[in-house]
Amino acid sequence: MTGNMISELTTSECQQLLDEHHFGRLAFIDQSELIPVIIPVNYLTHDGDVVFRTDPGAKLTAALTGAPVAFEVDGIDAQQRIGWSVVVLGHLREVTEPAEIDALQKTPLVPWASGAKQHYVRVESDRLSGRRVSVAGLPSNWWG
Repeated sequence: MTGNMISELTTSECQQLLDEHHFGRLAFIDQSELIPVIIPVNYLTHDGDVVFRTDPGAKLTAALTGAPVAFEVDGIDAQQRIGWSVVVLGHLREVTEPAEIDALQKTPLVPWASGAKQHYVRVESDRLSGRRVSVAGLPSNWWG
């Protein structure tokens, strides 16, 4: 294959992609079973950080302990054969400030999965990175 190109995204580009999308994957260690897990979540960005809703369970437990996490969102353009990925490395924190909870309750963040999902959890970002991949040399039917 020829014509492959990988380029790093700027912090601004990464933040814009996070802001424009609302479905990603949260990766962390489930402390009850000591295994890595990756869970899809719908989210929004609030004050520059990823925020999602959850019920009591592994995600909330991880937030209560400030667990290190990775959050990833990505996308592809099959016609142009371009893909991108943004990764947030940080720690989880349950949102507990009443003013912040009130502000989040006024956003369009509604849970997709069943359950009340009354707890708001923030990914406090330590590092934000991303890249764009262009794969010009693939056969025209490779993407499906």
